[in-house]
Amino acid sequence: MTVFIKDPLLQERNILFAWLETTYRDLHCLDAGRFYRAADETIEQLREQYNDYDRRTVFSQDPYFRFFRKFKKTCPVMLQFESVLKGRPFPHRNPAAEVPFLFEIRTRMLSGTHDLDCVRGDLRICSAQERETFTGLRGEEVHCYPGDIIGRDDEGIILSMISGADARTCCHDHSTHVFYPVFGTPDMPEEMLRDALDLLEQYVHLLDQEARTAKHIL
Repeated sequence: MTVFIKDPLLQERNILFAWLETTYRDLHCLDAGRFYRAADETIEQLREQYNDYDRRTVFSQDPYFRFFRKFKKTCPVMLQFESVLKGRPFPHRNPAAEVPFLFEIRTRMLSGTHDLDCVRGDLRICSAQERETFTGLRGEEVHCYPGDIIGRDDEGIILSMISGADARTCCHDHSTHVFYPVFGTPDMPEEMLRDALDLLEQYVHLLDQEARTAKHIL
């Protein structure tokens, strides 16, 4: 069992970290059709709701947009949100790994996917103190930033709010025991994260009605 430990510095910055632990029965039992139908319906609703989309109106006060801007980075959720409004189809590769994509475009909150069976030892959620490199999701070298929110197990960094997931623990085609993080930003209310976990759980159960889930907030 992986134990999640929160660094005191995140407490001082009033930053919460949440995650939904999920165990799917069998990837062959996933109801991908039902999940993708829900994704397509969500995208159609968003396109109708934001048919006169203006970035400044929607994102200027967004807590994630403002957090990333402090690092001179573009919030990836904003880019994903805009891509579906412009006509990009929903990805159809690994539905268990695409749960966060649907969650992100629906809520504009930042999530991800990691294989818990690939985590080594306890997972420490920290406020990064310096720039550190790790192997990113696509095998490239990436790095965290001072002030970034990172997760570190016994073998190194596995997640960064700014730079994303690592290659070792990211969700693979065979992953059945995963966790979906939800990154908080400074002063984000706990209720917002609780609602986020509820929605993630709904999407998981679209895929597998009998998937085991557990919600956590640090």
